[in-house]
Amino acid sequence: MTSVYSSGFEPDPLDALDVLAFVLCPVEVFAPSGDEEERQAVEELIGPAKAEAVKRWYKAHIEGKRS
Repeated sequence: MTSVYSSGFEPDPLDALDVLAFVLCPVEVFAPSGDEEERQAVEELIGPAKAEAVKRWYKAHIEGKRS
């Protein structure tokens, strides 16, 4: 499968704004074709990734405050 879109942007998992932008980004951005089956498949994959991004940011944030 070839990439439809490519960007040089690499989000910082420790930056709250980058994490927030990823979490609030609608599923349609990752499945732009409008195919409902594809959107559901992407949603199943991206949902846990968004939750993990928040967990990792929060863990790093708390550890940074302890240091």
